[in-house]
Amino acid sequence: MAATPSTMIPLGTLAPDFTLPEVVYGKPVSLQDIRGLQATVVMFICNHCPYVQLLNQELVRLAKDYTPHGCSFVGISSNDMSAYPDDAPDKMKYHALEEGYPFPYCYDETQDVARAYGAACTPDFFVFDAELKCVYRGQLDDARPGNGIEPSGRDLRAALDSIIAGKVIQEDQKPSIGCNIKWKK
Repeated sequence: MAATPSTMIPLGTLAPDFTLPEVVYGKPVSLQDIRGLQATVVMFICNHCPYVQLLNQELVRLAKDYTPHGCSFVGISSNDMSAYPDDAPDKMKYHALEEGYPFPYCYDETQDVARAYGAACTPDFFVFDAELKCVYRGQLDDARPGNGIEPSGRDLRAALDSIIAGKVIQEDQKPSIGCNIKWKK
């Protein structure tokens, strides 16, 4: 379990457009389809990563807490399924249903979306404002496998609270840490 940090794209970066297959219902989902009135949270996650497994229930709580406030969420897995079959779309569907994801879970087979966002690890979080400009990128909170800290979503929640309140988000943001994205060879 190698710890890989986020690349921390520049704040103000426009969200790259995408259309990806959603694994539960099998329909394509685009950035415009899931764009939130206040904020859009793009999460690079996967099934097998212990960092993501630790945070799954907090991701569900987070989406349920903030969706009523005009925030939208999407999970994207970009891992190479030939090398990591647990991250294949059929397993993603089962995982999303088992975890109760209240957001679309999409598969980025070409890995083009992960590259466009500068995603480096799972989990990797990107928050965009109503104009789809990046206002937060980094960690959910300080919880990591084995460190004894319970997931709270503190950092990501603070960013979303600031957006909803019309306040400026603190620019001192910690990178996410997780398993590296499993790139195709």
